[in-house]
Amino acid sequence: MQFFYWLMLAIVIGVAIFAVQNSSAPLVTMRFLFWKFETSLIYTLLGSMGAGILVALFFWIPRTIKSFIRSKELKKQIENLETVYHGPAPVKAKDE
Repeated sequence: MQFFYWLMLAIVIGVAIFAVQNSSAPLVTMRFLFWKFETSLIYTLLGSMGAGILVALFFWIPRTIKSFIRSKELKKQIENLETVYHGPAPVKAKDE
């Protein structure tokens, strides 16, 4: 997990360096169907990275929620099996 954070830091630093070095670059024209956009190169790069992050989150979040729900179900099942195997836990008196 720590490797992932270092990798993300390296990517962010790379994008920052790219933005500074190409801040005076001419405008980039993008065409999609009937639309035509003229924007800076760095805005194009940041927009595409943002879209990529959103797509990744779109696929990651449902899987994480499903995993969390499954984990809770398995923990409950473990508790039930331990109760069946060991019997109910003895109730301690408050005087002890």
